[in-house]
Amino acid sequence: MHDSNEPRPHTGRRRNEAARRAILDAALDLLADADGAPVSVETIAREAGVGKQTLYRWWPSKGAVLLDALTDRAAQDVPAPDTGNLRDDLRELAVATFEASQRPPSAPALRTLVREAARDVHLAQLMREFTESRRAAVRAVLERGRERGELSTDQDVDLLVDQFYGFFWYRFLLGHAPLDRAAAELLTDSLLR
Repeated sequence: MHDSNEPRPHTGRRRNEAARRAILDAALDLLADADGAPVSVETIAREAGVGKQTLYRWWPSKGAVLLDALTDRAAQDVPAPDTGNLRDDLRELAVATFEASQRPPSAPALRTLVREAARDVHLAQLMREFTESRRAAVRAVLERGRERGELSTDQDVDLLVDQFYGFFWYRFLLGHAPLDRAAAELLTDSLLR
């Protein structure tokens, strides 16, 4: 039986924040270095310095670890702007989204997850959850603008969100045109025209 005087930070459902951070960072770093090759739970655990069972205790699958890592990084890299001006908020959200997507480990992580989601039903569902969380950030900016009277009440907010992310994913996945500040300005002007 476990001695109650000995702390066991990696057991149970309560996450040890240092171990959690190490796992999330390791998952993204491995994806960045893998050049699209699959990253295993064993590799993530070894890189993070934890046991494989620790990962399975906290996440149901490798895909869940990777998506949690990506969501966590997106929240750090793309803070929700609230300047009080719809155009500025939307442009800054686009700039932050575009810039974050170009930096490792986010860029290779996103590409790997998109590719693997096409073959893995569970990962496809997690990818939908990730994209919905990012859509919610754009929707919040647009709804605040609507509340301030900067966006017409007859504008379809979900269509605007689709256009924001349609532009992003098309350029991100095909790479035919840049995702830079100028593109963010172009997109913002187009959405708010």
